[in-house]
Amino acid sequence: MKKLIQSLKIIAYLIILWCIIHTVYVVADGLYDDGRTADVAVILGNKVNEDGTLSARLEKRLETGLELYHNHLIKKIIVSGGLGKEGFYEGDKMKEYLIKNNVSDSIIIVDNKGNNTRLTVENTLAIQKKYHFTSIIVVSQYFHVTRTKKLFRDKGLENVVSVSPHYFEWRDFYSILREFPAFYTQ
Repeated sequence: MKKLIQSLKIIAYLIILWCIIHTVYVVADGLYDDGRTADVAVILGNKVNEDGTLSARLEKRLETGLELYHNHLIKKIIVSGGLGKEGFYEGDKMKEYLIKNNVSDSIIIVDNKGNNTRLTVENTLAIQKKYHFTSIIVVSQYFHVTRTKKLFRDKGLENVVSVSPHYFEWRDFYSILREFPAFYTQ
């Protein structure tokens, strides 16, 4: 019995160590931006408030996409999100914001069926067939981009980099922890 308890402790320590190493990697990868160019930026959606305004997280993602566009690092922007419980399509609201900030309508591609990360990846790959892009920059919170890039690579799109907004909030701690199981189950 003593050996069993000792073995279980070792396993528990290894799992904790694995979680810590994974989390450090995800945070470091999410905060890294090498300034590369790409054909397309894929901006993942987030909450639109009940009054139709963008949540701070979503606005910061869009500001990051605007920087990419205004610095000529991308050619097109895909905005992807679903219909929120507040009654707004995230993609439409994101497009509205970009147009108000001097992005031409012809540059923006809307995906209003990107209800989660996996669907955003699948929908982006369907869009790829029409627009024939070969490289993308994922734009999302720093803790989310590693999993998103992995999903794209798992589906065969290898030229994937990321950038995240410089926006941090208390709920990031929960989100970072949530990313650990999500990375391995999605």
